[in-house]
Amino acid sequence: MAKTPNKKRDPFVDWFRGSSPYIHAHRGKTFVIAFGGEALEESGFAELIHDIALLRALGIRLVLVPGARPQIEERLKLRGAKMQYINGLRVTDDEALRCVKEAAGAVRVEIEALLSMGLANSPMAGAKVRVASGNFVTAKPIGVREGVDYCHTGQVRRVDANAICRLVESDAIVLIPPLGYSPTGEVFNISAADVASAIAIAIGADKLIYLAEGKGLTDSRGWLITNLVPREVDAILKRRTTLSEDFSQQLRNAAEACRSGVRRIHLLGRKSDGALLKELFTRDGAGTMLTAEPYEEIRTAKIDDVGGVIELIAPQEKQGTLVRRSRELLETEIGHFTVVELDGMIIGCAALFCYPREKMAELACITVHPDYRRGGRGDTLLAHMENEARSRGIEQLFVLTTEAAHWFRERGFTPSQVKSLPLKKRGLYNYQRNSKVFIKKLG
Repeated sequence: MAKTPNKKRDPFVDWFRGSSPYIHAHRGKTFVIAFGGEALEESGFAELIHDIALLRALGIRLVLVPGARPQIEERLKLRGAKMQYINGLRVTDDEALRCVKEAAGAVRVEIEALLSMGLANSPMAGAKVRVASGNFVTAKPIGVREGVDYCHTGQVRRVDANAICRLVESDAIVLIPPLGYSPTGEVFNISAADVASAIAIAIGADKLIYLAEGKGLTDSRGWLITNLVPREVDAILKRRTTLSEDFSQQLRNAAEACRSGVRRIHLLGRKSDGALLKELFTRDGAGTMLTAEPYEEIRTAKIDDVGGVIELIAPQEKQGTLVRRSRELLETEIGHFTVVELDGMIIGCAALFCYPREKMAELACITVHPDYRRGGRGDTLLAHMENEARSRGIEQLFVLTTEAAHWFRERGFTPSQVKSLPLKKRGLYNYQRNSKVFIKKLG
């Protein structure tokens, strides 16, 4: 009987299948997306609009809040004027307000035009997107601060959440410019970042997404910071004085929105092609996500984690690098396990079996999913297990391994003999497996 040839895996099929949990999770949810007017000035803006239309086609309810700074500055330049900034705040005088109104209107019309496209053989074919806008934001003036009159620069006073919710529920994309209106008939210039966070909080949005200029939020090595909680944002804003005012404002608004009940806030580098889709439909994402609680955590395993642990360790059991554990055995041992959980998926685990009499403990079944081994998670998990062992009065940690000897030696474990193991463990040692023994003294 002829063998079935191995089929080459199609990356697109794998990605599409992998995205399905997110497609299901996002359907019917409401996202507020804010981006600067710089986006409209670049040739790739049409692709961003196509991605936004795709989100809507997948059943996501959308509110867009576009900025208009370059468009405002262009109009001011034509009039021989410029926007004043004092203490990081804009001063919107009468001339500037006229430019703000013109720019906001032009931005709105351009976005509506792109969302109205329906040409055959284009990404917008058959989209039939309806766009709605209106006076949903009531504003008040910033007023006079430290002797400076900020004129027509305002701040959000109230959001008509019911009206916005009715529109998104009717399948329209709601487009809200960075303007606010007062009961006295005045118009105020408001930061798009402020408007977006105020709307997200008011309507109880599931996500607030900022498309930032630049690469996004990186650490001192230039690596993208993927997950944050509000207190970490506070620390970054205090420590880093070189962040642009716009980006700092987005970070402040993100932390405020998170503390006010918006479950997830995303900060993405706008210039990265497809960043919106990667962030929303892949587990690793493409930017920084802010949550009230850690998105990725190391915690004690529960009985409900047994299935996830089995799925994680099964490939290594099959290869023989881990000792096989039946489901029944794992269920009895699960209290000894610690897991690394990323967005509901178990991506790492380790077990600690203590021998209090000898003040020793076995570190067993330590593994990280192959897709997540480059982020230093193995070292983080090992450090966590060492701290856990110390808290239990353990002075020496030992491992039995057949293939990971170098990994453990590089982390302070030294070769030892079977006779160095606790008496009870020696009686269970599998001489046929012939695992090597390594021991680490815990300081």
